[in-house]
Amino acid sequence: MAQSLARLQPGLECVEASSADQALACLDADGDIDLAVIDLMLPDMNGFSLLAVLAKRFPEVPAVVVSAIDDEVSVRRAIKAGASGYVSKSSSSEVLLQAVRGVLDGGVHLPDDKSATQPARRARMPASERYGLTAAQGRVLELLAAGKTNREIADLLGVSEGTVKVHMTAIFRALDVSSRAQALVVMSRCGVRL
Repeated sequence: MAQSLARLQPGLECVEASSADQALACLDADGDIDLAVIDLMLPDMNGFSLLAVLAKRFPEVPAVVVSAIDDEVSVRRAIKAGASGYVSKSSSSEVLLQAVRGVLDGGVHLPDDKSATQPARRARMPASERYGLTAAQGRVLELLAAGKTNREIADLLGVSEGTVKVHMTAIFRALDVSSRAQALVVMSRCGVRL
């Protein structure tokens, strides 16, 4: 992918990261990054959570998702989480370059109509909708499900640890639980999508 992106213009530098934490460290260290290209399947955090963190901490850096998961529900969810573009890994490098150019020009790139080529899938309801959580509480819940501590969630979202604790209290109340483990069990039993 880095070789394909290098064809955009001479002198383009691609900074690669193998995890969400590494990508965030790169963004923290270099204030001159123009675009984030991310996968949804990361070893330390799901890509939807990373999109939410990027939108909160680096709103000036647009993000393009490049993923093997390319159903309509995932595309909509990524755009809602803050992605400016979405490209299937099965797409050609020209499609990737077209998406990146469009996003860098301030546009949004969506894959071709997936409904014509993909069978309809029954979408599970997002936790924030099922339990009436705010967008901020939904982001905290996604990071909780990724195994992040309150301190890590606070750092990732750029808020205080006290704010995270307030969100956790609201989440526990909405799920009618008293611990992180119970919250994860409830979500798993209900088939709630994070």
